[in-house]
Amino acid sequence: MALKLSSIQAKLPRFSLRRGKQLKNRTKDPYIVSLDIGTEYVKALIGEVKGDHVEIIGAARQRQRLTDMASGAVTDIAGVVENCDAALRAAEKVAGVVARNTVIGIAGELVKGMTTSVSYRRSRPEVQIDMVELKDIIERVQRAAFDKARAQLQWETGAKDIQVKLVNAAVVDVTIDGYRVTNPIGFQGKDVTIAVFTAFAPMVHLGALQTVARDLDLNLINIAAEPFAVAKSVGADDSTEFSAIFIDIGGGTSDIAVVNNGGVVGTRMFAIGGRSFTKRIASTIGVNFEKAEELKLAHSKGALEKEQEKEVSEALAKDVAVWLSGVELSLSEFDELDHLPNRILLCGGGSALPEIKEALLSDWHKDLPFARKPKIDFVAPSDVNRVIDHTGKLNSPQDITSMGLANLALDIVGAEPKGEQLLQRLSRTLSI
Repeated sequence: MALKLSSIQAKLPRFSLRRGKQLKNRTKDPYIVSLDIGTEYVKALIGEVKGDHVEIIGAARQRQRLTDMASGAVTDIAGVVENCDAALRAAEKVAGVVARNTVIGIAGELVKGMTTSVSYRRSRPEVQIDMVELKDIIERVQRAAFDKARAQLQWETGAKDIQVKLVNAAVVDVTIDGYRVTNPIGFQGKDVTIAVFTAFAPMVHLGALQTVARDLDLNLINIAAEPFAVAKSVGADDSTEFSAIFIDIGGGTSDIAVVNNGGVVGTRMFAIGGRSFTKRIASTIGVNFEKAEELKLAHSKGALEKEQEKEVSEALAKDVAVWLSGVELSLSEFDELDHLPNRILLCGGGSALPEIKEALLSDWHKDLPFARKPKIDFVAPSDVNRVIDHTGKLNSPQDITSMGLANLALDIVGAEPKGEQLLQRLSRTLSI
C-alpha cells in the first residue's frame, strides 16, 4: 500500500520513505508512478488505479541540466537521479502519497521498433489453439525481430557485440484461415498468421534507467519505448480502424510511431528536438542558452513582439527544414505499408513551435505513399484513453508521453486482463 505523507516523513531522506514492511505486498498497491525522463525535463505523475482507468493525483516536473541527458539517453546517472527525486517529491506532495510501482519511458536513436509476422500451417487444424502453442508462436516472432534489431544496431554503431534487450511487445494482428481475431486461443484452423510489434534497446541505455530506478528505491515494473506508449494510449476505443502517424518532439529527439488499423507498425527516432532549436536561436541571435529557451517558449505562445518574432522564426528556418527531412526519411522506411495514414498527430514540447505545423502543411509528402495530403493535428491530454487528470496540471501536448506511460502501467497493475489484453500481456512476459 502507499504511505501517507506527514510533516515528519517529508523531512526524511527519500530512501527512508521508500523502505518498510508496509510496502512488501505490491500486488495490492493501487498507486503507480509514470516517469518520463526527457532531455529537457523529468516529468513525474502519480496515479491511482481505479478499475479500468487511472486517476492522476500528483504531477510535477524538474528541469534537467545540459550535461544530464543527450538525445534522449542518460549521460549523468547521478544528475538524473537528483532531478527525478525532485520531481517525485513535488508530485508526492500534491498526491499525498508515496508510490513505488513505476513505468519509465525510454527514447533515443538506438531504440528500434518494428512489426514482424510469422505464418505457419498447423498439422492438426481440428485442435484448438492453446496457450502453449501461442507462446511458441510469439516467441518465434520475437526471436526473428531480435536478430533483425541487433543486426541493425551493429551496423549503425559499428559495435560487433552490442547487447540488445526487448523493451516492448504487442500483438498487432492475428488471422486464422484469413479470418481476423483478437485472441486466437480456443480457435481451430489451418493457416495462422501473427504479427507482433517489438521494440529493442541497447542494454547500456536500459541499464542506466534500471540504475536510476534502483537509486530512487522504485519498483520498476516496465521500461517502455515512448513512441509506443503514446501510440497505444490514443485511439484504442476504435482499435481495428484507427490509423495515424504520431510525432513526439521532445527536448533531444523526435519520436515517430505509425499506427495502421489499430496496430503499431513501427517506431523511428532521430536526434533533433527542442534543444537543437534553442541552440540555433542562441547562436544566431547571440544570447545564452537560457535566454534562447525563453525566446523559444515565448515564440511558441505568440508572445514576442513582431520584430523579435521574425528574428526567431528566421533563426529556426534551416533547422526546421532539416527536421522535416528527418521526418520524411523516417517515414520512407515504412515500405511494408501500401500507403501511410493521412493523419499526423503532434505532441511534445517542441510541437508548439508554429514553424513545425507550417512545415508539415507544405508539399514535403509528395514523394511518400500518402493517399492524400496529410491532416495535421495535436494530441490533447483529453485524448489519452483511461487516464483522468485530477491535478489540473496536464494541459499541453508536452504531457502526453507521461500520460501514455500511465496508460501502459494500467495494463500491468490493473484488473485481470481478458481477451486481447491477455494476449498483449503474454507478449510482454516473453523475453529474448
